[in-house]
Amino acid sequence: MFSKLVFDLECRACKRLDKFLCEVKQKHPTYHARPVPPFGEKNPQLLIVGLAPGMHGANASGRPFTGDTSGVLLYQTLFDFGFSNQNKSESLDDGLSLINCRITNAVKCLPPQNKPMAAEVKQCNHFLAEEINSLPEQAVVMVLGSIAHQAVLKAYGLKLSAAKFGHNKQYTLPDGKKLVSSYHCSRYNLQTKRLTPEMFADVFETICQLIK
Repeated sequence: MFSKLVFDLECRACKRLDKFLCEVKQKHPTYHARPVPPFGEKNPQLLIVGLAPGMHGANASGRPFTGDTSGVLLYQTLFDFGFSNQNKSESLDDGLSLINCRITNAVKCLPPQNKPMAAEVKQCNHFLAEEINSLPEQAVVMVLGSIAHQAVLKAYGLKLSAAKFGHNKQYTLPDGKKLVSSYHCSRYNLQTKRLTPEMFADVFETICQLIK
């Protein structure tokens, strides 16, 4: 579905991540344990950028935010706002499809401790840049967390000071697309109330206004 400029299943450019994925595959033979492809429509008005696949979520299932707690609020909210035909994402064959939306990650491979190194974010950035470039004019790029936010700025060749990360903040990117940032929908953020379902819904209200 996606060109190799946007996604390459066989990419092994980050040696630390490749070694780690091989170890994970040995321990969990049924896991996807390779770069995780974007999921959703080819020409959406909304692109959601996460950080990286989770060990027992996207890394296992092969679909972003699928199989772990971080995807629960995301997919429910996508359904609530008309971007999905179902409110849950459980497996590749669950019948889920996105509407006018696609989900991707700043880093396509599972990193140890869920923490990619700066060099790995940089190495993977050309995929993200190409993916954003392929979006329709006036598309919205939603970022989940500060690292994804910074990765989008890097994809445009912008300094990190060009747009400060903040929840439900919006910026106009050089090509006219809109950048909307949100706290990550991780279990930690939800448990600590750094992010609430109401706060997350507010971001989607902003996005829907921009798309309209």
